[in-house]
This record gives sequence, structure tokens and C-alpha cells, in this order.
Amino acid sequence: MRTALYMAAVSAIRTNPLIRAFYEHLTASGKPRKVAIVACMRKILTILNAMAKTQTRWHPPAALQPA
Repeated sequence: MRTALYMAAVSAIRTNPLIRAFYEHLTASGKPRKVAIVACMRKILTILNAMAKTQTRWHPPAALQPA
């Protein structure tokens, strides 16, 4: 499970604006890169749990969607 979440986090940091902004905020505030990746893993897991609980699909926040 950890390996799958790690790869998902690395991919999300490159492609998902929400996760990328979170990662950049953590690294800018002085967190080591590996710690920031693990924090992104946890954030992805939290998002997935919320999606499963409410049975909804992924909808990025309106502020992050292209105009």
C-alpha cells in the first residue's frame, strides 16, 4: 500500500494542482522533500477516504480549474 501511495503522490505532485501547491508550500516552509511527499501521500489518502464515504468523484476546487 505504501509503495502504491508513494507512486501516486509523486505523480500527483507533477500533475495535480492541489497536491502540487501543497507540496510546494511544505518544501518552501523548510520541510525535507521526502517528508513533503509522505504528507502528500496522507493528503491523497484523506481525499480518497472522503470520496469513498460520500460516494463522489474527484472534482478539483474551482479556484484551481483552468479558465
